[in-house]
Amino acid sequence: MLVKMQLLGFWLLQEAQVGFDLKSMWEQMGIPAKAVVIILLVMSAWSLGVMIDRVLMYSAARKQSRVFVQAVAGALREGKLDEAISIAERNKKSHIAKVVATGLAEFQSAAGQVNDEEVIEAAKRGLERSVAIVHAELKRGLSGLATIGSTAPFVGLFGTVVGIINSFKGIATQKSAGLSSVAGGISEALVATALGLLVAIPAVWAFNIFTNKVEAFDVEMDNSSMELINYFITRRGGRK
Repeated sequence: MLVKMQLLGFWLLQEAQVGFDLKSMWEQMGIPAKAVVIILLVMSAWSLGVMIDRVLMYSAARKQSRVFVQAVAGALREGKLDEAISIAERNKKSHIAKVVATGLAEFQSAAGQVNDEEVIEAAKRGLERSVAIVHAELKRGLSGLATIGSTAPFVGLFGTVVGIINSFKGIATQKSAGLSSVAGGISEALVATALGLLVAIPAVWAFNIFTNKVEAFDVEMDNSSMELINYFITRRGGRK
């Protein structure tokens, strides 16, 4: 029995004249399968670009925010709003600096008004607008990652279906169900499936990680906005 199985395996290997290296697979792929692979490679390159861009942006925002918070605290304690604004302008990559700069600018522009409530409300509106704008900047590209993570497996599945169809075409053409007649189509199907998963999994992971980071940044901006509003209230109250 063992001898028969060895002979059968030897016969299958001899019958399969299809190479299973990447170059051979690419040469044996049909146009639809190649189109699927190209689409998946483009999606992978785009998602990788977004990942690199977001990592650099978030890292810079975190570093500059640490420097900004320490520097601006002293300026605000001394009541030097112009200096605080200039510090924020020197840390343009900081999400907190962008929000604080807008709030300080709105407060200064409305500081001439007698009604304290109007001054505070103007500052609040400016802070809310700034938080929304910075939030949109932080989330840029994440929707694309989510789209790639959810659709790449289906693009790969389409390539799988194309490969299976080619396998049946090979059987019909060669009038045989041997390995050589189906190996090309099966290789297409497996490559498309693997590539689809290879593109989707990192995109989903990155989307979840970056979404958590954006939520943390939102909390920091909201806290900074509340602290700045309290500072404005105290400052206006101290002038009376």
